[in-house]
Amino acid sequence: MNRKRIFYTIIFPLLSFYSCVGPTATNDENGWCVSIPPLKYIVENITGKDFPIEVLLPPGATPETYEPTPAQMISLSQSQLIFTTGLLDFEQQLSQRLSEITSENRIVDLSSGITLITGNDAHSHHHGVDPHIWTSPQTLKQMAATAYQKIALLYPDSVRYLSNYKDFDKKIDSLDHLMRNRITSSGRKYFLIYHPAFTYMARDYAIEQVSLEDDGKELSADRLRKIVDRARKDEIKKLFYQSQFNQATVATIAAEIGAETVEIDPLEENVIENLFHITKLITE
Repeated sequence: MNRKRIFYTIIFPLLSFYSCVGPTATNDENGWCVSIPPLKYIVENITGKDFPIEVLLPPGATPETYEPTPAQMISLSQSQLIFTTGLLDFEQQLSQRLSEITSENRIVDLSSGITLITGNDAHSHHHGVDPHIWTSPQTLKQMAATAYQKIALLYPDSVRYLSNYKDFDKKIDSLDHLMRNRITSSGRKYFLIYHPAFTYMARDYAIEQVSLEDDGKELSADRLRKIVDRARKDEIKKLFYQSQFNQATVATIAAEIGAETVEIDPLEENVIENLFHITKLITE
């Protein structure tokens, strides 16, 4: 029996027990869960601090390999709403298991309504779909709309939630305007990054994302050499990377190019500030 099967064999009987004895001290019946930090930011911009929100993915963890803890599985079984992108590997596994213990209408898939990036442009994520939908204001806008629609079904009389959502929508529009102007005026044609986390930004703002990794694997020596030669010719001065990936490899490639390594985190909670910060780094 493999490790995942052992985990679920042990934990799901426990879930049934805990759901019978009632909510825990830290996760009451009105508690909500989100899969990654940017989703908490979206939900809290609509509801404020009205609900305790648990983020499943801890700092430093990667969505491709993370497995929720037993305590988190218990929280999920008791959550009033569970917000996900519907695309990350660990979310897919969770959805399959949660369908056995909870109503599907508690799980809010925030990829609904978004034109997803598939095929070769998706860098082979999740069966050919790129999951990083929160990294562009245009897709973020749809995610916020989907979140509000679900929240409004539960609280249709909340004038404050509607007002908060409209204010948040305006913030996203302002970010869209700032990013578009900055990228256009910079004349930047592409940026160099280790893990391709900004495919939606690249698509929506007509800038190329050149990545050094695809589907968790490093590029071939020939492909890497072509990228390095191109970056040297174009005098690219920054190579972006995420802390979850091998910094030594990134530093070696950056040295060949003559570029500096710049750490960024696509999973920062304040997604609006983070996207503008990364835009500034790309266009400087």
